[in-house]
Amino acid sequence: MSDFLKHECGIAMIRLLKPLSYYQEKYNTPLYGFNQLFLLMEKQHNRGQDGAGIGCVKLNVSPGQPYMARERTIKSNSLARIFKGQLKAYQKMVDRGLIHPEFPQTVKDNFEFGGEVLLGHLRYGTSGVYASSSCHPYVRQSNWPTKNLMLAGNFTITNEKDLNNDLINRGQHPIFGTDTQAVLEEIGFHLDEAHDAIYHKMRDQNVEGTQIPSIISKELDPVRILQKAAANWDGGYAIAGLIGNGDTFVMRDPQGIRPCYYFQNDEVIAFASERVALMTIFDQPIENVCELEPGSATVVKSDGTIYCERFTEPRPFTPCSFERIYFSRGNDADIYKERKALGGALLEQVVKAISNNFADSVFSFVPNTAEVAYYGLLDSMRLHRRQEVRDRLLMAQKEGTLDAALIDELIMGNWPRGEKIAHKDIKLRTFISQESGRAKLVSHVYDITYGVVSEKDCLVCIDDSIVRGTTLKESILKILSRTKPRKIVVASTAPQIRYPDCYGIDMSELGKFIAFKATVELIKEDGSADLMQDVYQDCLAQANLPACDMVNHVKRLYDRYTSEQISAKIAELVYPKNVPWKGELEIVFLPVEKMHEAIPTHNGDWYFTGNYPTAGGYSTLNRAFINYYENKAGRAY
Repeated sequence: MSDFLKHECGIAMIRLLKPLSYYQEKYNTPLYGFNQLFLLMEKQHNRGQDGAGIGCVKLNVSPGQPYMARERTIKSNSLARIFKGQLKAYQKMVDRGLIHPEFPQTVKDNFEFGGEVLLGHLRYGTSGVYASSSCHPYVRQSNWPTKNLMLAGNFTITNEKDLNNDLINRGQHPIFGTDTQAVLEEIGFHLDEAHDAIYHKMRDQNVEGTQIPSIISKELDPVRILQKAAANWDGGYAIAGLIGNGDTFVMRDPQGIRPCYYFQNDEVIAFASERVALMTIFDQPIENVCELEPGSATVVKSDGTIYCERFTEPRPFTPCSFERIYFSRGNDADIYKERKALGGALLEQVVKAISNNFADSVFSFVPNTAEVAYYGLLDSMRLHRRQEVRDRLLMAQKEGTLDAALIDELIMGNWPRGEKIAHKDIKLRTFISQESGRAKLVSHVYDITYGVVSEKDCLVCIDDSIVRGTTLKESILKILSRTKPRKIVVASTAPQIRYPDCYGIDMSELGKFIAFKATVELIKEDGSADLMQDVYQDCLAQANLPACDMVNHVKRLYDRYTSEQISAKIAELVYPKNVPWKGELEIVFLPVEKMHEAIPTHNGDWYFTGNYPTAGGYSTLNRAFINYYENKAGRAY
């Protein structure tokens, strides 16, 4: 993705199923769980660079001793900073003689994160303020272990205001700020009720007070709590929760929008947002890492009992396609194949764009995340060309015109040529992202390979997706134009992004999408500004309706034009200004149908089609268009 775009967070949870002494004996360290948490988070570092946080719960701690800990930061290198700081604190206690690693109980007694239940979170903020206080895990505290709750997740809840109103109507005083706080308080409310019901029953039966906590811990059922808490949630989520008594749960939204995987053996059960992270850290084959079923929650009780149950009724399965196109790490076996398939699916459009002239075409990719799709396109073009050569040779043989010159022409002449053209300066990109307002520096994020493209060549570059088109216009195309090709083709493995997301990706402002801008320009050129007014009035008319009664009025704007017309206008809008190059520019987007063929199991396509999997999506879209028309900035949820 050439545009800088914040996106889904990452979660990691590890529950040790053996005493710490077991890991000291087998792995020669009592910090096995802590170390594995760091590695599991590091392998998902692509999912969060705004901040990081970790949490821990220790099992069977005596009254008076701390049993929960949390650390969060938004400082640079947040993940490494947290773990380095904790390891430094650990070593200091070793040096002071408070911790003896060969005696794991000293670790548990003195090191905050020397527990059996560990939680990690990598943050890419899509709501709330940018501060350490907005980093996960969030904590709800009590002096009752079974009322303490720690929460971290990869999610956005679209109806946060409704959840807060429910809390207010119960008599509570929620602190507005993020959907995470609303979710924490909602689960916490039902956790309190479940706790209190068991407590009062035991008290009425004259059970000795010191025995009640263990009874509550045993009888508490997190799934029943989640069934009540999540009954009215609208959004996509993968949420991990730790209760102070040691019970843990991981839940996934009923549509499966957000990803969640787990691995379990007799030593550990671990959860993560990406399958390949679990495979790598625990050295497991793909078949040993499972996907958490949508609408279900896996619970690990404090005594080690594990069970998985549904907390809501099944709904249509619509996992986020962007996970496969861009967000998740591409070394997952299935994702790698799918990204190659996405690139290969562009064959027909690319061949048309170059007029089937491979001899005068150079193929490359930008940015680096599009490399796998580039290999897929190269494979498909070579197969296409082989078929052409085969058919021509057979025809020449039949006609009696087959000779060495023709063979040389067919085999040696018109063959797909791939080159590494664009080079991204990672350090400069990081510097620019930290120094807002330095637009002039953006054009130097990429550099090119000189001398491999001639003025007669068509330069084709694969991009995995085009959202705003800003980097394409201000940086990439200006740099590519330095090669002075006769034509540049930018081919996106994602369809045109036309609608806002509200389930975890930071793209909710409709007016920033290049596809929307292009459509608005076409409407202006047609003299159909009244259509924009009509759509605005229709959006206003349903603004106060329940989300389930809203419809997509914005789709009428796009329906006036073909995808090709919108793509052509996009090419006009992103054409680089103030450069010597005056060649032709064509932008190609993969059709939605072909995307589904390439990634058939991840069919969530609302940002392309406007077909949202939950009612909250239509409410977000409605608000996004109203905000655009009224020239209001900010997220629509």
